[in-house]
Amino acid sequence: MGRGHHHGHRHGHHHNHDSADLTGEALAADGAGRRALLLSLAGLGLTAALQLAVVAVSGSVALLGDGLHNAADALTAIPLLVAFTLARRPATARFTYGYGRAEDLAGIFVILAITASSLLAAYTAVDRLLHPRPVTHLVAVALAAAVGCAGNEIVARYRITVGRRIGSAALVADGLHARTDGLTSLAVLAGAGGVALGWRWADPVVGLVITVAILGVLRSAASLVAGRLLDAVDPELVAEAGRTLAHTPGIVAVDALRLRWVGHSLRAEVDVRVDPALTLVAAHELAHAAEAHLTRHLSRLAAATVHTSPAGQEARPDLT
Repeated sequence: MGRGHHHGHRHGHHHNHDSADLTGEALAADGAGRRALLLSLAGLGLTAALQLAVVAVSGSVALLGDGLHNAADALTAIPLLVAFTLARRPATARFTYGYGRAEDLAGIFVILAITASSLLAAYTAVDRLLHPRPVTHLVAVALAAAVGCAGNEIVARYRITVGRRIGSAALVADGLHARTDGLTSLAVLAGAGGVALGWRWADPVVGLVITVAILGVLRSAASLVAGRLLDAVDPELVAEAGRTLAHTPGIVAVDALRLRWVGHSLRAEVDVRVDPALTLVAAHELAHAAEAHLTRHLSRLAAATVHTSPAGQEARPDLT
């Protein structure tokens, strides 16, 4: 009993230490997210400005769609920046979990932006099919498209990498959004090539192909954001948490385990079985040890509520 008590106490100490580390980690994650957004905002703003300048000269509808799409994409970073800033605010009596979920709302903005750009691409392409107009300055169009494609793919990879690392679904969705712009730019390049070969319909037809490509990306971004809103977590995370608890000394069985994301940090609710002979203090310290153990093994876990039940009794009906 004495040894178990000491063991629990040692872990209890770790638990406090981990909480302090985690605040630093959460702030670092916010910082990384904001940096990714600001840098990519600047990059996409520059790309869009360059493309729209070429549109003014050439009259390419595909490039116009691409440039507008880039400008819109740059702007979806703003609600995300607001969400990351909000996430840093402490919890209040009204918002007891803090403001992390603002990020999921921003994710909805991103989805709407991707939807709007696919509609815009479709509209301009159909309009151009019905009312063909000449496209000039093809080399400039092709160069602007190539710049758009490269710029967007770089931004997409950066956002997706940072988003996955810090566990931000909205940032990953915004990265996918940048990737749709890379696709539109690639298609503009193809359209310019087609027009150069004398296929006047190439520009609008490519515009329609772009629309289909965007819808594909929209589907993956929407399922990502909707999953977050419905508290979806990667089953592998749940399995990892289960294994971690099973390897915590003193835990006899895990009755229930729930994980959910609040913004880009995880929260856990756990119901475990422990030896009925443990004192209340020892059971309490075992719960702390379990929390500390989880926090160490699940990189984005911010907090865990661990409920201990005596082994050999009926499980609580609400958690079975």
